[in-house]
Amino acid sequence: MSTTVITLNKGRDAHLARLLEGLGRGTHPAECIVVEMGANPAPLPDHGFPIRRIVLPSGGLPLARARNAGRRAACGDHLIFLDVDCIPSGDLVASLDADLGLADGLICCEVSYLPARAVDDGWTEAGLRASGHTHPVRNFPAAGLARTDNPGLFWSLAFGVRATTFDRIGGFDEAFDGYGAEDTDLAFRADAAGIPILFSAGGHAYHQYHGAFDPPLQHFADIIANATRFHARHGLWPMDGWLDAFARLGLLPPTWREAPTILRMPTADEMEAARVPLDRPF
Repeated sequence: MSTTVITLNKGRDAHLARLLEGLGRGTHPAECIVVEMGANPAPLPDHGFPIRRIVLPSGGLPLARARNAGRRAACGDHLIFLDVDCIPSGDLVASLDADLGLADGLICCEVSYLPARAVDDGWTEAGLRASGHTHPVRNFPAAGLARTDNPGLFWSLAFGVRATTFDRIGGFDEAFDGYGAEDTDLAFRADAAGIPILFSAGGHAYHQYHGAFDPPLQHFADIIANATRFHARHGLWPMDGWLDAFARLGLLPPTWREAPTILRMPTADEMEAARVPLDRPF
């Protein structure tokens, strides 16, 4: 079996360089596909494995379409989707490859979130592990694989899937345009098809710090549109914590669950107030 790593980039060249550096330090994939969303890519250094870049013209953030484009370009039997802001552990590729040889599902590895300035030119995996914070809502096993019955706990930051299984699910639904819910929709469709969501004890991804907002007001319109599409298909609201926060700001009505009608767009002051402090990992 061969393994393809797929990542998406839109102006995060420094993060991409660290991701590729991490892949180069560990077990190499058969190839890495980098989908550039609207950018003209600069040359990349050699890391000891093939890197192919696809330019997907876009002024926005077409995450579903870009991931599907990466899959179409992939030659591997096993696919590892890794967000561009994630540095893989040395064993991530080998671990997920082995997991996929044993189990057919969407297999997630654990993610540690790094604070600002945690990654420098002399970074080590031990240093990243010491400074990273795992997210409290997802519990990973001490050994092997553990199934979760909650497909909402699937996150697309770092996961593996057999190429044939990805195709059987139908890939990401490209009607989810921009940010939000496209990965939750994939997991719900997988679960409905009897394809499990599994958490792996092996492999790890280290999420590099970048500016963020809580709630993510920079993606406000995308989240409303994608949440509405998800609800129409699955009958429940994704991202409801963010939608509640939008309502508290007066951007949505208090009765948004009946219809999330946009009352107004967030202001610059509201955006600034929602900015996540540098010392918060998430």
